[in-house]
Amino acid sequence: MSLPPAHPSHLRPVDLALIAVYLAGITLFGLRFRKSGDRSLRSYFLADRNLPWWAISLSIVAAETSTLTIISIPGLAFSGDFGFLQIAMGYLVGRVVICILFLPRYFRGELLTAYQLIGQRFGPRLHRFTAALFLVMRAAAEGVRVFAVAIVVGLAIGTGDVASIAILSALTLLYTFEGGMAAVIWTDVVQMFLYVGGSLVALATVCHRIPGGWSALVAGASAAHKFTVLHFSWSVAQTYTFQAGILGGCFLTMASHGTDQLMVQRLLAARNLRESRLALLASGVVVFFQFALFLLIGAGLFVYYNKMGIAPSLGTDRIFPAFIVQQMPAGIAGMMIAAILAAAMSNLSAALNSLASASVVDFYLPRYPDISEQVRTRLSRLMTVVWAAILFALAMFSRSGGHVVEIGLSIASVLWGAMLGVFLLGTLTRRAGESGTIVGMAAGVAVNLLLWLQPHSFTLSVAGRAVVLPKIAWTWWVLIGSLVTCAVGYSASLLFPEPIHVEEVAEG
Repeated sequence: MSLPPAHPSHLRPVDLALIAVYLAGITLFGLRFRKSGDRSLRSYFLADRNLPWWAISLSIVAAETSTLTIISIPGLAFSGDFGFLQIAMGYLVGRVVICILFLPRYFRGELLTAYQLIGQRFGPRLHRFTAALFLVMRAAAEGVRVFAVAIVVGLAIGTGDVASIAILSALTLLYTFEGGMAAVIWTDVVQMFLYVGGSLVALATVCHRIPGGWSALVAGASAAHKFTVLHFSWSVAQTYTFQAGILGGCFLTMASHGTDQLMVQRLLAARNLRESRLALLASGVVVFFQFALFLLIGAGLFVYYNKMGIAPSLGTDRIFPAFIVQQMPAGIAGMMIAAILAAAMSNLSAALNSLASASVVDFYLPRYPDISEQVRTRLSRLMTVVWAAILFALAMFSRSGGHVVEIGLSIASVLWGAMLGVFLLGTLTRRAGESGTIVGMAAGVAVNLLLWLQPHSFTLSVAGRAVVLPKIAWTWWVLIGSLVTCAVGYSASLLFPEPIHVEEVAEG
């Protein structure tokens, strides 16, 4: 069957004008938070710890969302069902654990990064090791996220990857460079309202395009079992199961929100421990319903294309952006593209600020502790520019097949497991030493790399019998990596005991 009447493959002038207004407006809004005169690192990286919990909460959601979420999660529902929500359930459990286990320790001192806590507990070597691991992990994962922007912009206005990513990166760099964390968080709040509002409009448009509207969408999606959420299976090869969602999602969130500077920096910007906990827990509830909204859009697109008798030739990550450009009315399409760009800019600004903070605080200041605040702030801004250039370069190498949201999470999951294992060893036991923990961390990274590089399945010979081992889904990687790190790190520490580091905070 032929395609229904659609708009041109690129946006119309009114839509392009809306996007231009948004890009200019959000950049000028972010620049409002720049301060004249000298600034301290606390001001630049933590906004003087004077931000309300609800703003931090919405900023966490915006940073967690990214362009990958908006364009890829509808694709998961289009080709599958609502099983991804099982991961979101684990996200909620993981946030509770972070509030109990990690946040109290972060608020015991004047910390600027998560890895200073590791330095206090273990020593300078592991401090630098974990910070370096964060820089590698965040840069690699962010490269995929930045490239995801090119999918949207390329479909919308036909620009090449280099031009579209360069424009967005330059504008985001401008207000992040000038405004620091205050600009990052408050622009996140604006951008989140924009992309959630745009997503609601997109859902309404899908319903309008389906003959029969909302009731037809629900009936069609139900008939295709799109609303199925729970999948009870102990198969480690299956990505979205209840067990992988609760356990894997819990450990994934403990790593991403409890040890990753991208999120920890926001939590440290809260006024006190209570508000930090409130911000984190509230963000989990918002994220759950946000994921449900994106999945509902994907289910609606499935029903729409089935009703029209169309088999889209685009990959699932491009179905939603293509629908926006080709099927949404003038003005609405521009609003939606602006909303998706808002998520991209939100995540990119957060990455730039966190990468700069870890570079300066965890690597430069321990070597040169006596430099003035003015020099520290100038260096922080310089590192923001450096990381913008690095992420731009990495985005050019991030072209790959599959769901980009899964690619991004897979890259991060390779290193998050070992990172979480170190934090668990540092908080749950006093017997773990620096050298033993480094050994455990190396083992955790090695195991996760093997899981990442593992083929679809392979056969081992055990006692003369062939045993087929399936490829383990990425949802289990953080859990496995953290357990390996803990087990090897604790055992190595018992074999090679060493004194507890003198800077460790004494506790029961």
